[in-house]
Amino acid sequence: MMNKFLFCIVLFLIFQGCGEVPSPKPRGYFRIDLPKKEYISTLDAVTINKFLPVNFEYPVYGNIDFVSDPEMEPGWFNIDFPEHRAKIYFTYKEVNNNLGDLMEQAYKMNVKNHVIKADAINEQLIADPGKDIYGILYSLKGSTATAVQFFVTDSTTNFFRGSLYFEAAPNQDSLAPVIDFFKKDIEHIIETLSWKE
Repeated sequence: MMNKFLFCIVLFLIFQGCGEVPSPKPRGYFRIDLPKKEYISTLDAVTINKFLPVNFEYPVYGNIDFVSDPEMEPGWFNIDFPEHRAKIYFTYKEVNNNLGDLMEQAYKMNVKNHVIKADAINEQLIADPGKDIYGILYSLKGSTATAVQFFVTDSTTNFFRGSLYFEAAPNQDSLAPVIDFFKKDIEHIIETLSWKE
């Protein structure tokens, strides 16, 4: 009787061991709900229209925040996206025979500072002669602090740059959908940008 019982247990264990080999599940990320794309003109935002000679359309789900630090130069402001812990930092500067210096600063901030961590840096030229807008849009791949940066200028009077940052550890895989989402917003800002007379 004991032998039959042991035989049944051994047989049961053999059949149980013939199933699928367990493998660990890949690491997953939280689902991110992104808002519907809608934009508002800075002509409707008195704060920008009053202080800076640029107009553009920005996302309605972003909050414009001027940097009020007295040690900072005027022309610095941000568009904050608190739900996604993201922020686009903007700088406007007037060109005074210093376009080369301004472009070199933008290059250093975009490429030189991130080349160590970046897997790739893609540059997209911006040229809209009808609106007198020229510049470069940088897309950085890999675990960099910023994923998208740009600068545009009319080459004589205005220089405008922006960069997208997240208040999170840089992880290209988990942030990829949000980076793509905000990159389209930055492209819309550039497409709708115009200089005030």
